Amino acid sequence: MRWDPFTALARMDDEFDELVRRTFGSASYQYVPPVEMATDGGDVVITLELPGVDPSEVEIEVADGRLSISGERHDRTEQNRGKVLVRELRYGAFRRTFQLPEGVTADQVEAEADQGLLRVRVHNVTRPVEPPRKISIKGGERPAAVIEGKSQETSK
Repeated sequence: MRWDPFTALARMDDEFDELVRRTFGSASYQYVPPVEMATDGGDVVITLELPGVDPSEVEIEVADGRLSISGERHDRTEQNRGKVLVRELRYGAFRRTFQLPEGVTADQVEAEADQGLLRVRVHNVTRPVEPPRKISIKGGERPAAVIEGKSQETSK
């Protein structure tokens, strides 16, 4: 009998996955796409990496002051490919939620997909930061209060 290190690694990976599932339960969102957020003038641009995700299967929603982006990354490989020895690719449902500034509506949000990247632009959410300003203090022109009184000398 010959020892195959890949089979042993695959078995350990399966056992570890089972241990995590038993300990923490099965998560409803197994795939978390990486995000980059940047400002562009007064806009905020949120870019998600979604390789292998059909943009028509992604939902973008604005509700209760939050922007939610959800969908699913499917494993579209052939089922009869044999046993997977190493699995570093993640598949499954995902949901990313971002808090929006007060007053932002769905009309201010637009999205586009290109080459596995989803760009969501939220218009007019950042305001220019005003530089610090010195405030002058106005002085009053009233005379200073003078206290008058008689001096008492004590004599013996």
